[in-house]
Amino acid sequence: MTTAGTTPTAAAPCPGPGGRPDDAPWPPPDHGPPAVPVGVLATAWALVAALTAAATAAVVTSSPGLGPVVGTTPQVPAAVDVAVAVAAVALVPVLFTRRAVAAAVALAVLAAVSGAATPAATVGTLQVARWYPFRTAVWVAGAGVLGHAVQALWRPESLPLGWWLLCDVAVHAALLGWGAYGRERALVLWSLRDRARRAEAQQERRVAEARTAERTRIAREMHDTLAHRLSLLAATAGAMEYRPDADPAQLAAAAGRVRAGVSDALEDLRQVVRLLRAGPDDLGPVPGLDDVRRLVDDSRAAGADVSYEHAGVDGAALPAAVATAVFRVVQEGLTNARRHAPGAAVRVTVTTSPGETRARVVDDGAAEGAAAPQGVGTGTGLVGLRERVTLLGGTLASGPHASGGFAVEAWLPWDA
Repeated sequence: MTTAGTTPTAAAPCPGPGGRPDDAPWPPPDHGPPAVPVGVLATAWALVAALTAAATAAVVTSSPGLGPVVGTTPQVPAAVDVAVAVAAVALVPVLFTRRAVAAAVALAVLAAVSGAATPAATVGTLQVARWYPFRTAVWVAGAGVLGHAVQALWRPESLPLGWWLLCDVAVHAALLGWGAYGRERALVLWSLRDRARRAEAQQERRVAEARTAERTRIAREMHDTLAHRLSLLAATAGAMEYRPDADPAQLAAAAGRVRAGVSDALEDLRQVVRLLRAGPDDLGPVPGLDDVRRLVDDSRAAGADVSYEHAGVDGAALPAAVATAVFRVVQEGLTNARRHAPGAAVRVTVTTSPGETRARVVDDGAAEGAAAPQGVGTGTGLVGLRERVTLLGGTLASGPHASGGFAVEAWLPWDA
């Protein structure tokens, strides 16, 4: 619950050391104090009311008596002082709302009438200095000085006027400085809290990005390592299902390849899990250009029509990252050909020249009557491959080919 004049959506938290709520997401506002808990407001109001009562009693008892004029001093009925005190106490809660400036000026006017309003007017000056810009607080403090000066002029005190005015200015200057200090301290505390919140948010973002990158890396490793081998198994099993009347020796050989392929796939899976647990810096040996020949031989053993041509300089001169990318391009191209163009003739070409390497995989479309392997792709293989090539400064092109099939071609620079 909050005071009138504010429109919070939830109960205001307890204020922190600087007078602001500990979880306040904004600095001290220029348009007024924040919402104050009812307990704090009631305590402040009771304290000001007690001081006002004491001030009223002192003003009334110090009056020399009732009458129109005593010497040159007009006499004020005690009812006026009491009325001023009641009005001042009634304005105290307004000091904790966005109308604090108007309430503080009104209290300064009441202080010009009677000293009974001095405690509330003092709180008004301090409150405005605490929660409003310095230029606004100066004007309110000036109104307070003027109000008490007028009070001293028409209701002289025992203190000489000069000393009274000096004390008046000194007190309001102290209130102004005290409030400004509190405001600046709150700003510093808010700045520190805001920096801490920003640092925590940035750390959370970094952790989330690291998790996303790790998941992407795991997915890519799983795809690159297992998709090719499992597609070979699917092609071999599909051929056995399509030709159950084949020579028993051929069926036995195909079954042996399936068994060996499953064993190799399990070993690859164990290696991927082991390497992922070890971290990205301990991934162990990676495939290179020399392993492309093994990919082609495995595809041929599974019954695919694959031709391979390597032209240019020796593959040993390639950077490791480029050689691995070439291997992945050929692997993805062969996998996609088996999955989407069963029975197609596939041509693999790797051209290596000083400073750059080109890898190309082209098929001529699915053969008529060929049985497609079971399962469909996720569509993420080429996406991950393009990202890998782009990180090396190269380009990847994929799409339909003039031969009626599909082509995947990558260009990779050596010095990216």
